[in-house]
Amino acid sequence: MFTIGDFARYGRVSARMLRHYDAIGLLHPDRTDPATGYRYYGAAQLSRLNRIIALKDLGFTLQQVQAVLDEQVGAEELRGMLRLRRAELEEAMAAAAARLTRVEARLRSIESEGRMPADEVAVKSIAAVRVAELTGTAAGFEPEHITPVIGPLYDRLFPLLGTVGVGPSGPGIAYYENAPEGGGAIVVHAGVTVSAPVGPLGDTGITVVELPPFEAASIVHRGSMDGVLPTAQTLARWIDANGYRSTGYAREISLECPDDRDKWVTELQEPVTRA
Repeated sequence: MFTIGDFARYGRVSARMLRHYDAIGLLHPDRTDPATGYRYYGAAQLSRLNRIIALKDLGFTLQQVQAVLDEQVGAEELRGMLRLRRAELEEAMAAAAARLTRVEARLRSIESEGRMPADEVAVKSIAAVRVAELTGTAAGFEPEHITPVIGPLYDRLFPLLGTVGVGPSGPGIAYYENAPEGGGAIVVHAGVTVSAPVGPLGDTGITVVELPPFEAASIVHRGSMDGVLPTAQTLARWIDANGYRSTGYAREISLECPDDRDKWVTELQEPVTRA
């Protein structure tokens, strides 16, 4: 017979853990002294303890371990549990690999620039959102083509919303897509978050649409959108360096829009997928 201390030492666990196993019925001592309460374990119990440790190492909960050891789980169910655990571990490994890629990219950035990057990029899940929008067409995606189109669209949007009694419920959201005619032309969607029903808003020319959720690489741009190109390029470099691939044009979320355009704060949300 082993004392709890000796049994813990041979089993490579703590005496505290053995007391917990006893309390939950996972591994009772072979004998407990009624006078002192001391626990004593038999050598044969090392086999059960080793199985507990092995199953815990695979990531099973103590409740699952007990079910397996007490033969409440059949072979097919155990295979299913192991397959699920394998999938969980593979997902965790993929997440860790992605995080490692981001760490390496950050190290390369610091080493090349000699300082922490000023622009922080984060990958986030963007929820579906409903926007009221007007659209127009720009000759290209460069700021000098977008600005003359999107400015007048927003100048018209808010007064028209007022005529039908619809107010914004969130920030402005601009997004872009290639025009059907091609040639580099861009459809500009100038929108604002609303809670109105999907569809046209009377005869205003405004349409309420539901934008779907997506995974985005996000960066915050400070200043006029005429100077957004360096921020967009920073975002593009981050996407490439961190193992992602862009799947479309970035949305522009207007966080702060004072009269002074140089004080604007805009979040760029570029849809991405793993490369």
